[in-house]
Amino acid sequence: MMIDPELHEITPANLDAACAIAVRPDQQHLVDPVVKSLAEAYVHPTGVAWPRLIVDGGRPVGFLMAFLDIDFAGDGTGRDIRSGLWRLNIAADQQGRGYGRFAVEAVAAEIRRRGGSKLTVTWHPGDDGPEGFYLGLGFRKTGEMSGQEVVGELELS
Repeated sequence: MMIDPELHEITPANLDAACAIAVRPDQQHLVDPVVKSLAEAYVHPTGVAWPRLIVDGGRPVGFLMAFLDIDFAGDGTGRDIRSGLWRLNIAADQQGRGYGRFAVEAVAAEIRRRGGSKLTVTWHPGDDGPEGFYLGLGFRKTGEMSGQEVVGELELS
């Protein structure tokens, strides 16, 4: 059960705790480890990646990384600018307690704060993937694929 979760910026003081967040072994093929996410955040221009440690009662319980105002199509035209949830890693022993929902709501709030009206997410298809979780939160499939992943959107009106 959640107590009072909050987001913390990743700092030298909590870097090791963030990198120690690990999903269940059967989920490792679905989401990259936190260390890769932080490396990706580092190599992208400032402001694109929004990595945060999810902390509850003083203990790290998860990690999220949003993408903000990116050229989603990647074609350089800037016609398809989107923001959304890039990564979500909830610690194996903390799953099923509402932290995933909290993370999605936190990203939605940040996107709204920046003037956005949609939250985009991608997921690996299949029975072992997170599709049910995202659809249960109100995401709808767009019919697009991003690489091998399904694209979903949540209206933030």
